[in-house]
Amino acid sequence: MKVLRRYLAREIYLATALVFAALISLFIIFDLIHELSDVGKSAYRVSQAVVYVLLSVPGHAYELFPIAALIGTVVAVSHLAGHSELTVMRSSGVSLYRLALAVCTAGLVLALMTLVVGELIAPASDRAAQRLRLQATSSVVGQEFRSGLWVKDEGNFINVREVHLDSTLRGIKIFEFDHRFHLRSISFAERGEYLGDHWWALSNVVRTEFHGTQSRVVRLPSERWRSVLSPEIINVLLVDPHKMTLSNLWSYIQHLRENRQNSTRFEIALWRKLTYPAAVLVMMLLALPFAQYQRRAGGVGAKVFVAIMVGLGFHLLNRLFAYLGMLNEWPPVLSGVGPTVAFLGLAFAGMWWVERR
Repeated sequence: MKVLRRYLAREIYLATALVFAALISLFIIFDLIHELSDVGKSAYRVSQAVVYVLLSVPGHAYELFPIAALIGTVVAVSHLAGHSELTVMRSSGVSLYRLALAVCTAGLVLALMTLVVGELIAPASDRAAQRLRLQATSSVVGQEFRSGLWVKDEGNFINVREVHLDSTLRGIKIFEFDHRFHLRSISFAERGEYLGDHWWALSNVVRTEFHGTQSRVVRLPSERWRSVLSPEIINVLLVDPHKMTLSNLWSYIQHLRENRQNSTRFEIALWRKLTYPAAVLVMMLLALPFAQYQRRAGGVGAKVFVAIMVGLGFHLLNRLFAYLGMLNEWPPVLSGVGPTVAFLGLAFAGMWWVERR
């Protein structure tokens, strides 16, 4: 069985690598075509567009791992079935469940690669890609609404019109409330620079203070300001939650909870990140029932087409569950883990049905 596992793993790795190369090449071409439409804006050049596309590759690779593993496993086991090697294995007493165990053993390497790419490579690469593009096009980091970025800081509400790549802030408004939620003051600062340890240096501050029915305007050339806002939180704006690291997701969720803000979107992303490596194994298990019909119906092309449809279905269902979970306030664990569990059940049902036949 050890020789069989090695042989099966080699076939799966080779087929998956070829599928990965094809899929990544397609994404590079599509991304480059899309970026060429923005070439010429500000200082954005073709060379920078190429670098941006290449820096986006790890993020695409992370998303494609389950689909590539599914298609690669389908190609590998279909190839074995077409050469009657699978028939010899089954005739020698190897059950479908033992084959599934061998496939999962080979899939552990791919699952580990998914974890490494998702935790160490993709977040840093995506952040670098976004910084490169924003710097070349002279854009700001991001804005949650047309009015800018809004952050809750204990009893205060902070509005920032622009966040720049060097983490400087422009157009800062601070609405300060007392414990009874009465407005105490409104401060406006033209610019804010981060000093460290959650301290900011504000420039050209205009503060309107409210005392009962009276108000007073105070103007300051500079002021130190302590806030929960930090470059680490600002960096969250550069990376999609599903491509953030687990540690960054967890810390940002804690920040939102401490400020009594909705963290559902990031909790769903956290559960998806936790289960995404396991989704690679689930997709590989789904490939096994296909091989049983290699001799009777359809060739490898038909199997690959069905595998692509199943992989796309899994990808779309993952996103659909995330959106439905946020809209309907489902438990984050259900929205994040539900599709993977559903496809795992489908894989076991397929193997059970094949074994009964």
